[in-house]
This record gives sequence, structure tokens and C-alpha cells, in this order.
Amino acid sequence: MGDGRFYRFAIIAVLALLAASVAEPYVTRVLLTDTAPRPVTARGDLSDAEQSITALFERVSPSVVQVVGRQSGRNVVDEEGAGVQSGTGFVWDRAGNIVTNNHVVNGTTDVVVRLATGEAIAADIVGTAPNYDLAVVRLRNSKVMPKPVAVGSSADLRVGQFAFAIGNPFGLDQSLTFGVISALHGRLPTRSGHQISNVIQTDAAVNPGNSGGPLLDSSGRVVGVNTAIISPSGSNAGVGFAIPVDTVNRVIPQLIRDGHVPTPGIGIVAASEPDATRLGVEGIPVLRTLPNSPAARAGLRGVDMRTSTLGDVIVSVNDKPVRRLSDLTNELDDIGIGHDVKLGITRNNRTETINVAVVDIGQSRLEP
Repeated sequence: MGDGRFYRFAIIAVLALLAASVAEPYVTRVLLTDTAPRPVTARGDLSDAEQSITALFERVSPSVVQVVGRQSGRNVVDEEGAGVQSGTGFVWDRAGNIVTNNHVVNGTTDVVVRLATGEAIAADIVGTAPNYDLAVVRLRNSKVMPKPVAVGSSADLRVGQFAFAIGNPFGLDQSLTFGVISALHGRLPTRSGHQISNVIQTDAAVNPGNSGGPLLDSSGRVVGVNTAIISPSGSNAGVGFAIPVDTVNRVIPQLIRDGHVPTPGIGIVAASEPDATRLGVEGIPVLRTLPNSPAARAGLRGVDMRTSTLGDVIVSVNDKPVRRLSDLTNELDDIGIGHDVKLGITRNNRTETINVAVVDIGQSRLEP
């Protein structure tokens, strides 16, 4: 009799435990579910780094704008935005001049700038410099002009220091990314065939739409203008490039004043670096000279197409060795238009020197 009672008690206990385990989620849901807004937990102080970054964004972002252009021959409203290209820009001065990339406004007829406040203002293209992928547009009017972004220097940048990009990637407004300066003294070809020297490489996320926006140092100063990425997918892969601000600070005032930037040159077409390497040449092989150019008048010789004989190879400029085309173009930029340059060349295994005039190859009547 005692054993039967024990077994019945055990069975009841097991059933009760099973029932409790089945009912537990439902009981918990009823008893522990919050049906009112959760109380807000007090936030701790931002770290010094966070405070510095947020202060930088709040100070600079009002002066960063979106630049939108409509290509010629397109309707005002195109399906899915066809014929409309956009990028980023930033306020350069109190006169309403906005710095952006040339490829953002290239081929457009109507340009609109949208400020951080949301105000959309028509703008005119003041000048473009395809060789540097820079352009200036000017606001036609604005009730409140954001203050210009502070300008720094790219000469004293160091690999590893923080870099910040503010822009409009994929059309998103006022986006901040940050990383470090990944490399310096790079070279970046532009669509005009010119190479920009001393280009800044950064791993701060730079995506389509960031073009023309400022690359900033930790003080909020512009140290470069974001211009390109290297990515098979077209999205950020940690390799972005910016035009150094020292170049920007030289080019932009000329664009504002004259609408264009002189391109110092001597009128040669040079072989590519891979071709020079393949030929085992130290220097810049001259493929050909342009008719009526200073190089042609000075007697520089290109490749003899009939015999495939190598022509002149430029090995120095004003007694400074050159190994690639950017070495020569940098020196020509420093020398300036209207001066002569002394070129050291190798010709028929002999070294010679010749003087060549530096002209504005963008304005001169040189036949291709």
C-alpha cells in the first residue's frame, strides 16, 4: 500500500514538472515582458577620441556640399536619373566658390549645389583643370554662405596619421568615414592623360559620390581632395586617392582668376613606363615630338618607325635625374611657362644637353 502511494506521488510530481517546463515560457512572457518604454540608461562620457571626431564633423560638415550636374542633351527629368552625375564639393571662399572634381561636372550644362541645410542653389562652372581633375563652381546666390573649410598642407603629411573624409557616397548626405594616410607620393593618371604627382592614398572609405569632397587631418584642415578609388566592384576596397592640397592651393586660385590652368610642357609623346622597363631604358624614351612644338624645334628625336630604332631618351632636367614622366612634368611645373629647360638626353649611346622652351601645351597650337 505504501509503495503504491509512493509511485502515485512520483508520477504526479513528474507530470507537474513537465507541465511547469511547458508552461514556463508562457509564464515568463506574461510576467517579464515590458509593455511600457524602457528606461533610458545614462550615457557615459565620450572618449577624447570620440569627442575630437564629433567636433571635427560638426565644425566642417556645414561647409561640405553635394554637387549635381545634368549632361547636355538630357531632359530635366530622366528615367532613373540617366544623364545626371553627382559628387561632393566644399566651400573655398566667401564669394561662393566651391571646389570639386572635374569629372563631377565634365560634360554638364546645368549645375546645382545642395548645402548641408538642404537648400539647393544653381551654380555656374567657373573653371576646370582636367589635368588635375579639379573644378570650381560658383553659387549664383545664397542667403547664408557656410564658412570656408580651413586649408592645411600636404607637404608634412606622414603615413599612419588619421584621415577623415566627408562627402555624399551613393547620394547619401553628410557621411563621415575615417582611417589613416596609407601612402604618399603616389601617381594617378587623369582622364586627360596627365599624371597627378604626390597623390595621397588613404584607407578612409571613399565611394562613388565622395569625389570632390575634402580629405581632412585631425585638425579639420583640408589636406587633399578625394578623387578616385581602386576597386573591381566599384565600391570601397580600402584604396582611395586624394589630390594633395598643395596642388589644389596652387590650381584653384588660377581657375577662379582665369578659368583654366596652364599646362607646362615641351611637346613630346613619351613611351610608357612598362615599355621603358621592357627596353631596359633608364629615363624617358621619346616616342615622337609634336609638330611646331619646342621639342621639335630643339631637334629632339622620336622613335624611327621605319627601322624601329630607339630615339632620344631624356635622362635629366636641369641636371636633376629623371626616371619617369612625372619627374619631368613636376620639374616643368616648377620652372613655369616662358622659361627654358636644360634636358640631358642619350642619343646613339652618347649623352648630350639641349635647351627647350617651356610652353602652355593646353593653349599652344600643337598638332597631335
